[in-house]
Amino acid sequence: MRVVILGGSGFIGRALTRSLVGDGHEVVVVSRRGGNRPPAGGVVFAPFDGKSGQGWAHHLEGAFALVNLAGENIASGYWTKARKARILNSRVAAGRAVMDALGRVDAKPAALLQGSAVGYYGDRGEVLTVEDAPRGRGFLADVAGEWEASTAVASALGVRRVLLRTAVVLGRGGGALPRMLAPYRFFLGGPLGSGRQWFPWIHLDDEVRAIRFLLEREEAVGPYNLAAPEAVTQEDLAAAIGKALARPSRLRIPETVLRLALGQMAQELFLQGARIVPHELLRLGFSFRFPTLAAALDDILGGPDAPHA
Repeated sequence: MRVVILGGSGFIGRALTRSLVGDGHEVVVVSRRGGNRPPAGGVVFAPFDGKSGQGWAHHLEGAFALVNLAGENIASGYWTKARKARILNSRVAAGRAVMDALGRVDAKPAALLQGSAVGYYGDRGEVLTVEDAPRGRGFLADVAGEWEASTAVASALGVRRVLLRTAVVLGRGGGALPRMLAPYRFFLGGPLGSGRQWFPWIHLDDEVRAIRFLLEREEAVGPYNLAAPEAVTQEDLAAAIGKALARPSRLRIPETVLRLALGQMAQELFLQGARIVPHELLRLGFSFRFPTLAAALDDILGGPDAPHA
């Protein structure tokens, strides 16, 4: 089958591409740099202008699915007004490009897997949060909500649409984990703020497996929480990382320090959280390979390149 991945050059997109190609599927990676890259290793690259289906829509003709993961990294820098606008606009523009591309082809893909994030739910405190929970408040909730809404019309075109509400993805070679580990390597690790806030997470391998699972299940429609079933707090997270690295994990970083250093980013990324449950994934029969944080960290940090994870 052919799968087109918009934003396929990112951390999740690269891993998904490797998995699909490894099983003999055809993958088209659409990215801003795609127009300058020749086909390689079973992957075709196509250009993306950031706003339309020009140059890549034809790859959707008869394709099995389109996966939209495109969007600027939310943690790549301080949230100035301009950066927040870029984060939001990159996702909304990608959604519009998806709709433009779908409108250009007759034989539309069977499924659209639309990127989103658990930030959709905002700060939920101790509440167990499943997919029917309402949209929360805050910048990240607004971004996730508008990202999802940007492709809502696809359902009216007969395309099965799945919303991938993804937690923090942990894996080697990228993502959030290297920055999370850095303080521990210098014996400066510990919980953020009170440590009581919930930290939803998922192993990169399970993220890819869940996406592929939802690609192939025709009954999968609507939102799915892509988060490990073992919910942990920032306190639990610090203890698990400290144990995995054989480093202390008691140096707490006060809320005031985080707010002074990172502003609104600190509040929404680190000082609040949600106790996410992957209810719909489990209901469909998905089995997590790494359901616990200890197992995930052991896998990621246990190999020969653990120091560089």
